[in-house]
Amino acid sequence: MDDKVAIDYDPRTFQGLTFHDVVPALREGTETPRAYLERCLETIEAREPQVRAFAALNPEGAREAADASGERWKRNRPLSPIDGMPIGIKDLLETRDMPTEMGCAALEGSFPKRDNAAVWALRQAGAVIVGKTTTAELGGQHPSATTNPFDPRRTPGGSSSGSAAAVAARMLPAAIGSQVGGSIIRPSGFCGNVSLKPTQGGLNRGERQATSMSTHGPHAASIEDMWQVAIEIARRAGGDPGWPGLQGPATPPAPARPERLIVLETAGWAVLDEGSRVAFETVCGRLSDTGVELLRRGSHGLVEELERVIADAAGICSAITSWENRWVLRNLIDQYPDGVSERSKAMVARAEAMTVDDYRLVLLKREQAQAAHRRLAAVADAVVTLSCPGPAPFWPGDVPGEPLASHPTGNAIFNYPSSMLFAPAVSVPLMSVGGLPVGVQVMGQPHADARVTALARWMSASIAPAVEG
Repeated sequence: MDDKVAIDYDPRTFQGLTFHDVVPALREGTETPRAYLERCLETIEAREPQVRAFAALNPEGAREAADASGERWKRNRPLSPIDGMPIGIKDLLETRDMPTEMGCAALEGSFPKRDNAAVWALRQAGAVIVGKTTTAELGGQHPSATTNPFDPRRTPGGSSSGSAAAVAARMLPAAIGSQVGGSIIRPSGFCGNVSLKPTQGGLNRGERQATSMSTHGPHAASIEDMWQVAIEIARRAGGDPGWPGLQGPATPPAPARPERLIVLETAGWAVLDEGSRVAFETVCGRLSDTGVELLRRGSHGLVEELERVIADAAGICSAITSWENRWVLRNLIDQYPDGVSERSKAMVARAEAMTVDDYRLVLLKREQAQAAHRRLAAVADAVVTLSCPGPAPFWPGDVPGEPLASHPTGNAIFNYPSSMLFAPAVSVPLMSVGGLPVGVQVMGQPHADARVTALARWMSASIAPAVEG
């Protein structure tokens, strides 16, 4: 396919690659993990030259794992419902059998030869680790080479660019991403995936404990696979130190219809394009048509208060994360001055201009926002908003001599609230604007991951997608 050709996306007809629905065939012996994997590898071979979703691949290791899984299915002794599922791992997380270079030239050749906690848990569940998916440099804003599977001229989002793109391109049924500001939900919205950004601390981050808002979560083509991957990790590795971890049923929560939802505009409303605004209002109208009551700012004082305290969520999240990351990044820059991008260096410079009191102030603002969110627990079942501010933007690359683009992987403005609130969020592909995906986000109270998943599952099954342009 020509590298300038886009594929029209329609959420009403697009079929992603799923795994949960082949489990009966695995039990019956009419399907095998190896055959399923080989189809994934064929798709990777066909689409990877354009999509560029992977930093590393381990097809032989994956084949060995798939064959071992096949033997377990033959004996009717699978390790879990995801035994044999091919999965990609964001290249921020360590893997014992592939390098972990974090999209950074300074770490080229880095090979710790150990597994992140989530990777360990997935192997214990029988999952087949196929490769490392690309990430924006160090999980920040400097883009990877990955393209959007529906339009190679556009970004897939960041920093979980490869994870989102691999699922959207039907290379894999699931992949692990991570989010500090918006790196699970935004690329999911741009690529038409479902995804879970768990409650803070929900899935054990293993070695990646530096920042207070970082979370791991799955991208998938179905809510069933999304939940199953997350809960299998949680059942084995638990949550972060000091956190209870993701809680919920061992199988995907049944769809649940909400009685009342809060429509949260966030600061993103001001930058939302008209087509996406119309599509989102169409989704809201269809929710109302089912009898779901919608509350908006102006209609309830506590909703208005939450909108007020999250108005600068982008600034608060960026300041907190920059301050918390500056130590490790400063050391890396000092050791490898030519191996870190100017974009990352600029972030460190902003952090080093902060004072301890500046950091304390943004922590206080985050606490105030979390308190405002808690007060809404009795008001509505959840929040609904957009996953991204419209379709994925074009990304032509930095221009030498010109200022660096501020949002090269897209604006995370709709994602910062769930990150700063430590809240679970699920993105569902319920909109298409101009032939490109735009996600809808369902956000709940901390530790209500299963409830949010149930609501999102009901919305996916019950609300017709909105298509504009």
